[in-house]
Formats: sequence, structure tokens, C-alpha cells
Amino acid sequence: MSSSTPEPAPEPGREPGRDAAIEPAPGPRDQPAPQGLPGLPVTFRPTRTRVILLSGGVLLLATLTAIALLLTDVSGGERASFIGTGLLGLGVLALLSRPRIEADTGGVTVVNLTVRRRLDWAEILRVNLRPGDPWVYLDLADGTHMPAMGIQPGVAREHAIRDARALRALAEHYGMGGGPAA
Repeated sequence: MSSSTPEPAPEPGREPGRDAAIEPAPGPRDQPAPQGLPGLPVTFRPTRTRVILLSGGVLLLATLTAIALLLTDVSGGERASFIGTGLLGLGVLALLSRPRIEADTGGVTVVNLTVRRRLDWAEILRVNLRPGDPWVYLDLADGTHMPAMGIQPGVAREHAIRDARALRALAEHYGMGGGPAA
């Protein structure tokens, strides 16, 4: 049976006979973010805590290095152990300053002390920061909870609450979990 209407010419770069319905339908990721959401990509991190930790590490290294150089009755190995201890302290404090949460249109990368995990928006059901929590917790679609140490209320409580609300709003906008926010 032939059709009385001619088939439209294929679009440039598209093979004839390909169904246009296989293209993904526009979703919330294709729409501009509502007013009030941070622009993506965005990184959440405990900036004050990070400054305090890194400053303390540099100060520790400088102090131990100065002591090692000012002491006259110590051997070279003892001097090296002072400086090595300062470097070790700086390394530990730098590791403690590592946590962050990187959000983009595809999802969230949670960087904790030693672990980095990539999550799609649909995997995040809820963003929680309850009174007394040391950091944000993410309720995930697989039934588990994940700490996200990049938002910590310890030193800058209001900043952490603002960041947690922004991350929650992003998860609700871009995600498909649709769980109620705490």
C-alpha cells in the first residue's frame, strides 16, 4: 500500500528510515534551572574548615622545620625526623581538607577523605542535614545512606545549611527520586 503523502526528506546527518522517536525526550536536565538554584557545575566544600586545616598544616611544618634548623645539638637524621613529622602532619591535614561535593547536570561526585563516588541525580532520593549531624547524608535509591562530607556545619553552620538546601533543591530539580525533603 502506498501513501498519498510523500515522506519528508531525512534531516542532514540522519539516516533515512530512522525513527525520530528514539531520541530522548527533553527532561528537566534540558530545561534551564529555576531561579534560586546555583548554576552548574558547582562545588560545595567546607571552605573555612579547609583554610583552618591547611593553615595549621603549613604552620606545623614551618614550626617543626624552624626547630630542626635552630637546634644545634641534633644530628642530620634528627633534623630530618622533625621535618618529616611536619610533612606528615601537613599531609594528614591536607587529607582532612579534601572533602567536597561537585554537582553538574549529569549528577554529583562525592569526594570524602579517601573515597570518591559518582552518583546520577536519579540515585539521590533525599539530602539530609539534621541537627547534630557532622555532615550531610544522602539517601540513595538502593536503600543505603552515604555521608557527603563536603557540607559540614561545624565551623560555618549557616553556610552549611544554605549549601545543603541548594544541594537538596538541585537533587529535586534534576533527580527523579522525588522523595520528600527532610
